Amino acid sequence: MTPLQEQITALAGVFQAAALVNKLAHTGQVSDAALTYMLKTLLVRNPESTLDVYGGDDLGLREGYKLLLSVLERDTANLPRESLRYVVSMLSLERQFARREDLLEIASLRLPKIEQQVELYGLASDNVTASCAALYQDTISTFKQRIQVHGDMRFLQQDATAAKVRALLFAGIRSARLWRQLGGRRWHLLTKRGSMLDQLRARNL
Repeated sequence: MTPLQEQITALAGVFQAAALVNKLAHTGQVSDAALTYMLKTLLVRNPESTLDVYGGDDLGLREGYKLLLSVLERDTANLPRESLRYVVSMLSLERQFARREDLLEIASLRLPKIEQQVELYGLASDNVTASCAALYQDTISTFKQRIQVHGDMRFLQQDATAAKVRALLFAGIRSARLWRQLGGRRWHLLTKRGSMLDQLRARNL
Protein backbone atom coordinates (compact mmCIF):
# COMPACT_ATOMS: atom_id res chain seq x y z
CA MET A 1 0.00 0.00 0.00
CA THR A 2 1.14 3.54 -0.71
CA PRO A 3 1.24 6.06 2.16
CA LEU A 4 -1.94 7.67 0.80
CA GLN A 5 -3.73 4.30 0.60
CA GLU A 6 -2.77 3.61 4.21
CA GLN A 7 -4.11 6.99 5.29
CA ILE A 8 -7.37 6.38 3.43
CA THR A 9 -7.76 2.97 5.08
CA ALA A 10 -7.28 4.42 8.57
CA LEU A 11 -9.62 7.31 7.82
CA ALA A 12 -12.20 4.83 6.51
CA GLY A 13 -11.99 3.21 9.95
CA VAL A 14 -13.16 6.47 11.51
CA PHE A 15 -15.99 6.77 9.00
CA GLN A 16 -16.94 3.11 9.50
CA ALA A 17 -17.29 3.64 13.24
CA ALA A 18 -19.41 6.73 12.61
CA ALA A 19 -21.68 4.84 10.22
CA LEU A 20 -22.18 2.04 12.73
CA VAL A 21 -22.93 4.48 15.56
CA ASN A 22 -25.50 6.20 13.37
CA LYS A 23 -27.10 2.87 12.50
CA LEU A 24 -27.21 1.81 16.14
CA ALA A 25 -28.74 5.12 17.17
CA HIS A 26 -31.58 4.77 14.68
CA THR A 27 -32.20 1.02 14.59
CA GLY A 28 -30.65 -0.35 17.78
CA GLN A 29 -28.81 -2.99 15.76
CA VAL A 30 -25.52 -3.71 14.05
CA SER A 31 -24.23 -7.15 13.15
CA ASP A 32 -21.85 -8.92 15.51
CA ALA A 33 -19.40 -9.17 12.60
CA ALA A 34 -19.41 -5.40 12.06
CA LEU A 35 -19.05 -4.76 15.79
CA THR A 36 -16.21 -7.22 16.33
CA TYR A 37 -14.36 -6.00 13.23
CA MET A 38 -14.06 -2.55 14.77
CA LEU A 39 -13.57 -3.58 18.40
CA LYS A 40 -10.66 -5.86 17.56
CA THR A 41 -8.71 -2.80 16.35
CA LEU A 42 -8.49 -1.67 19.97
CA LEU A 43 -6.52 -4.78 20.89
CA VAL A 44 -3.89 -4.76 18.13
CA ARG A 45 -0.49 -3.88 19.48
CA ASN A 46 2.66 -3.37 17.41
CA PRO A 47 1.06 -3.97 14.00
CA GLU A 48 3.47 -4.50 11.12
CA SER A 49 1.18 -2.76 8.66
CA THR A 50 -1.95 -0.64 8.56
CA LEU A 51 -4.06 -3.60 7.45
CA ASP A 52 -2.84 -5.58 10.47
CA VAL A 53 -4.84 -3.20 12.64
CA TYR A 54 -7.97 -4.38 10.82
CA GLY A 55 -7.21 -8.07 10.97
CA GLY A 56 -5.32 -8.24 7.69
CA ASP A 57 -7.97 -6.90 5.32
CA ASP A 58 -10.22 -3.89 4.82
CA LEU A 59 -13.35 -5.81 3.85
CA GLY A 60 -15.14 -4.58 6.97
CA LEU A 61 -14.57 -0.93 6.07
CA ARG A 62 -16.85 -0.83 3.02
CA GLU A 63 -19.42 1.51 4.58
CA GLY A 64 -16.60 3.73 5.81
CA TYR A 65 -15.11 3.98 2.33
CA LYS A 66 -18.53 4.76 0.83
CA LEU A 67 -19.19 7.48 3.41
CA LEU A 68 -15.74 9.00 2.85
CA LEU A 69 -16.36 8.95 -0.90
CA SER A 70 -19.67 10.79 -0.40
CA VAL A 71 -17.87 13.46 1.63
CA LEU A 72 -15.12 13.95 -0.93
CA GLU A 73 -17.62 14.01 -3.81
CA ARG A 74 -19.68 16.52 -1.81
CA ASP A 75 -22.69 14.36 -2.52
CA THR A 76 -25.09 16.17 -0.20
CA ALA A 77 -28.05 14.01 -1.20
CA ASN A 78 -26.42 10.85 0.13
CA LEU A 79 -24.39 12.30 2.98
CA PRO A 80 -25.57 11.37 6.50
CA ARG A 81 -24.79 14.60 8.30
CA GLU A 82 -24.92 12.98 11.73
CA SER A 83 -22.25 10.46 10.72
CA LEU A 84 -20.04 13.26 9.43
CA ARG A 85 -20.47 15.15 12.68
CA TYR A 86 -19.33 12.06 14.59
CA VAL A 87 -16.25 11.82 12.36
CA VAL A 88 -15.30 15.45 12.96
CA SER A 89 -15.77 15.00 16.70
CA MET A 90 -13.68 11.80 16.82
CA LEU A 91 -10.82 13.47 14.95
CA SER A 92 -10.90 16.37 17.39
CA LEU A 93 -11.12 14.19 20.49
CA GLU A 94 -8.24 12.02 19.30
CA ARG A 95 -5.96 15.04 19.27
CA GLN A 96 -6.97 15.88 22.83
CA PHE A 97 -6.52 12.26 23.89
CA ALA A 98 -3.03 12.10 22.36
CA ARG A 99 -1.89 14.98 24.58
CA ARG A 100 -3.02 13.31 27.81
CA GLU A 101 -0.38 10.88 29.01
CA ASP A 102 -2.45 10.04 32.08
CA LEU A 103 -5.42 8.92 29.99
CA LEU A 104 -3.22 7.04 27.54
CA GLU A 105 -1.77 5.20 30.52
CA ILE A 106 -5.27 4.22 31.70
CA ALA A 107 -5.99 2.80 28.26
CA SER A 108 -2.70 0.89 28.11
CA LEU A 109 -3.44 -0.73 31.48
CA ARG A 110 -7.06 -1.58 30.77
CA LEU A 111 -6.85 -2.92 27.22
CA PRO A 112 -4.87 -6.06 28.17
CA LYS A 113 -7.57 -6.84 30.74
CA ILE A 114 -10.21 -6.44 28.05
CA GLU A 115 -8.18 -8.79 25.88
CA GLN A 116 -8.44 -11.40 28.64
CA GLN A 117 -12.21 -10.93 28.66
CA VAL A 118 -12.27 -11.48 24.91
CA GLU A 119 -10.59 -14.86 25.37
CA LEU A 120 -13.31 -15.84 27.83
CA TYR A 121 -16.44 -14.35 26.33
CA GLY A 122 -15.72 -13.28 22.73
CA LEU A 123 -15.44 -9.82 21.20
CA ALA A 124 -19.16 -9.27 20.67
CA SER A 125 -20.11 -10.19 24.24
CA ASP A 126 -21.89 -7.71 26.47
CA ASN A 127 -19.02 -8.01 28.98
CA VAL A 128 -16.39 -6.89 26.48
CA THR A 129 -18.56 -4.15 25.00
CA ALA A 130 -19.32 -2.83 28.48
CA SER A 131 -15.60 -2.79 29.37
CA CYS A 132 -14.74 -0.88 26.18
CA ALA A 133 -17.57 1.55 26.92
CA ALA A 134 -16.34 2.04 30.50
CA LEU A 135 -12.85 2.78 29.19
CA TYR A 136 -14.33 5.38 26.84
CA GLN A 137 -16.18 6.99 29.75
CA ASP A 138 -13.07 7.06 31.94
CA THR A 139 -10.92 8.64 29.22
CA ILE A 140 -12.65 10.36 26.29
CA SER A 141 -15.77 11.33 28.25
CA THR A 142 -13.65 13.34 30.70
CA PHE A 143 -13.12 16.06 28.08
CA LYS A 144 -15.37 19.10 27.93
CA GLN A 145 -16.15 18.28 24.32
CA ARG A 146 -18.67 15.44 24.13
CA ILE A 147 -20.14 13.56 21.21
CA GLN A 148 -23.88 13.94 21.27
CA VAL A 149 -25.42 10.93 19.54
CA HIS A 150 -28.85 11.53 18.06
CA GLY A 151 -31.35 8.85 17.17
CA ASP A 152 -34.28 6.88 18.54
CA MET A 153 -34.30 7.22 22.31
CA ARG A 154 -35.98 3.83 22.64
CA PHE A 155 -32.67 2.35 21.59
CA LEU A 156 -30.22 4.88 22.98
CA GLN A 157 -31.66 4.50 26.49
CA GLN A 158 -30.89 0.78 26.47
CA ASP A 159 -27.68 0.07 28.38
CA ALA A 160 -26.46 -2.50 25.83
CA THR A 161 -26.96 -0.11 22.91
CA ALA A 162 -25.33 2.80 24.73
CA ALA A 163 -22.34 0.58 25.54
CA LYS A 164 -21.96 -0.42 21.89
CA VAL A 165 -22.12 3.23 20.84
CA ARG A 166 -19.35 4.21 23.26
CA ALA A 167 -17.23 1.19 22.33
CA LEU A 168 -17.53 2.02 18.62
CA LEU A 169 -16.67 5.66 19.21
CA PHE A 170 -13.55 4.53 21.06
CA ALA A 171 -12.66 2.27 18.12
CA GLY A 172 -13.20 5.20 15.77
CA ILE A 173 -10.83 7.32 17.83
CA ARG A 174 -8.28 4.50 17.62
CA SER A 175 -8.52 4.67 13.81
CA ALA A 176 -8.21 8.46 14.01
CA ARG A 177 -5.01 8.02 16.00
CA LEU A 178 -3.66 5.62 13.38
CA TRP A 179 -4.59 8.06 10.61
CA ARG A 180 -2.70 10.87 12.29
CA GLN A 181 0.30 8.60 13.00
CA LEU A 182 0.38 7.84 9.27
CA GLY A 183 0.60 11.55 8.51
CA GLY A 184 -3.09 12.23 7.94
CA ARG A 185 -4.33 15.77 8.54
CA ARG A 186 -7.78 17.30 8.18
CA TRP A 187 -6.61 19.76 5.55
CA HIS A 188 -5.66 16.78 3.37
CA LEU A 189 -9.39 16.39 2.69
CA LEU A 190 -8.98 19.54 0.62
CA THR A 191 -5.41 19.42 -0.66
CA LYS A 192 -5.41 15.69 -1.50
CA ARG A 193 -9.06 15.46 -2.43
CA GLY A 194 -8.42 14.57 -6.09
CA SER A 195 -5.92 11.82 -5.30
CA MET A 196 -8.14 10.38 -2.60
CA LEU A 197 -11.12 10.37 -4.96
CA ASP A 198 -9.09 8.50 -7.57
CA GLN A 199 -8.14 5.84 -5.02
CA LEU A 200 -11.69 5.42 -3.75
CA ARG A 201 -13.30 5.33 -7.19
CA ALA A 202 -10.86 2.64 -8.25
CA ARG A 203 -12.41 0.42 -5.58
CA ASN A 204 -15.75 0.42 -7.43
CA LEU A 205 -17.71 1.10 -4.26
